[in-house]
Amino acid sequence: MNAPAKLPQNIHATGQLPKVAWAKGAYLHDVDGKVYIDGSGGPAVYCIGHANEEVNEAIRQQLDRIAHGYRYNFTTDALEELSDIIRRNCGGTLNHMVFVTGGSEAVESALKLALQYQTAVGRKSRRKFIARERSWHGNTLGALGVSGFLERRTPFEGGFIDAVRVSPANIYRPIAGATAETTGDACAKELEEAILREGADTIAAFIFEPVVGAAGGCVPAPDGYAKRVREICDRHGVLMIADEVMCGAGRTGTWRALARDGVEPDIMTVAKGLAAGYLPLGVTIYSDKVSDAIIAANGAPMTGHTFTGHTACCAAGIAVQKIVAREKLVERVAANEAKLKAMIADALSGVEAVGDIRGRGYFIATELVADRKTKKPFDAEHKLYMKIRQQALANGLICYPVGGNVDGVNGDVVILAPPYNSSESELGEMVDKMAKSIRQVLTQQGFA
Repeated sequence: MNAPAKLPQNIHATGQLPKVAWAKGAYLHDVDGKVYIDGSGGPAVYCIGHANEEVNEAIRQQLDRIAHGYRYNFTTDALEELSDIIRRNCGGTLNHMVFVTGGSEAVESALKLALQYQTAVGRKSRRKFIARERSWHGNTLGALGVSGFLERRTPFEGGFIDAVRVSPANIYRPIAGATAETTGDACAKELEEAILREGADTIAAFIFEPVVGAAGGCVPAPDGYAKRVREICDRHGVLMIADEVMCGAGRTGTWRALARDGVEPDIMTVAKGLAAGYLPLGVTIYSDKVSDAIIAANGAPMTGHTFTGHTACCAAGIAVQKIVAREKLVERVAANEAKLKAMIADALSGVEAVGDIRGRGYFIATELVADRKTKKPFDAEHKLYMKIRQQALANGLICYPVGGNVDGVNGDVVILAPPYNSSESELGEMVDKMAKSIRQVLTQQGFA
């Protein structure tokens, strides 16, 4: 049995991390020669693996021409081509976009666009946002303000504009009075009650993750929930913002995560899988309705940064998306969802602490519980998710364990988010090493 690596002092400590030297495909090598298989694409980013020669060559060719054509001076071929790709992938009326360098910036721009739209249509009283508990939207103050991730928020409380909170929509942990079957309707009703309580004329937008990432552990929207939310938002003049930074760009088996729910948002955010980590890139995409109002009032969206539409980053995004389309990787992710869940369930068979295996596509989480019948989580003081993370590294696996998914403090989940082009043997290695790491930690802690 491999001994667990020494834990960092706390979740944010990085001083004892191994140093990476190089990577290829699904494998990374550190400076000491240890090899790791990337079972989570880092933080669900590296969707086509590492060191893809086609992507690297596209970046080199762009750098040879120009690295960055500043957005107020020029448009570029890369910007225009990537915009066209995204329009085709989104479909519908999501035809307009602001490119940024990551997910937090994308969410920040989404919030600003919502406020700009409400001002443009003469509803400047609408300044509030509604968001869900057990959500994560980013690290800028605006994105952090609408997030429901207690540990990441606590040091900054009082420094940002907070959001009106509603419950998470999680069929494994239904809100009071609801069952797994009625969770979607109950949570949608709670949203409408919050709008009415605050006053519809004060609400700019509702922001949510169609499949909740780190804060909840791959929690998909209950059946029918998104359609009910769409109806409620339309009825009350509230914009719908879908945060697909983590779950979008094919990660959950459709390019738009909400496409599986049959819903189009007014504004959506995409980042991680867009350029697959080859260069920093994110985008805020918005509808014709939002664009028409903004253009009529202001001539352009009043958000963006120095590196908005960065040319080399857009070139990376084009190369990644061409590979994803040519190799039909989104279709592959959708087709393999049930297989991946079954592989995880088989590998963890007999582990009493497994409470739930859930998610969509290649975005699957295993929730660990102290009592399967009551769904009681392990006490946070055990820091199981941190110990599993370290044990997995010792076993040569990169996965994505997180804590606090139940109430902001307690709860342990382990996320797998493999590259879309992982081979069956690679998926098997990821699952086996995750299961081995979970079993080892539960045994070491006396829970098995």
